[in-house]
Amino acid sequence: MKLYRFSPVTTHADLLEAVRHIHVECFKLCKASLDEYLPVAGHVGFFCHYDEEYKVLTELQKELTEASDNINQKYFRLHEPIVISVEGDLPETTYTHLYIRQPDIYRAQVGDIDFVMEAERYQETKAELEGGRVISGARIFPRGDLDMIELYNPDVDALGYVSVNEMTEKVRVKTNFL
Repeated sequence: MKLYRFSPVTTHADLLEAVRHIHVECFKLCKASLDEYLPVAGHVGFFCHYDEEYKVLTELQKELTEASDNINQKYFRLHEPIVISVEGDLPETTYTHLYIRQPDIYRAQVGDIDFVMEAERYQETKAELEGGRVISGARIFPRGDLDMIELYNPDVDALGYVSVNEMTEKVRVKTNFL
């Protein structure tokens, strides 16, 4: 039995197929929880499940993205954005940054996408969740260092995160080369 839908991903084409899947599933999560499609922050994360897959994909990432001298950088700017065309009522979306996550036994999902919400509405939604309101498929992300709302469904192998634009910029470390 194959446990992971896409892993091990070994080619650019396989990665693009996985990104498209992450895109579709995360937009479905967004609509199911918030009753609308929010704009994306522009980055997509792929979760590796095997050590060899991670080695292969970090090499592929070097070909697809700009180099960085920052060892803490998470998302890398793509040379050519990934554009997912309109599908049904899902909007066309452009991804400008890519993240390849190391294997993690606690993350069976294919990957994640970050959505952006206007600051005032985000604070209201977050306060409602903290106050006990139940929004199906949405919860406060449990890491104190990241102010986000997680979108999830146990039957979906992708995760969505909602934050304000300032938060999405924090995960992208800008680099300056000499």
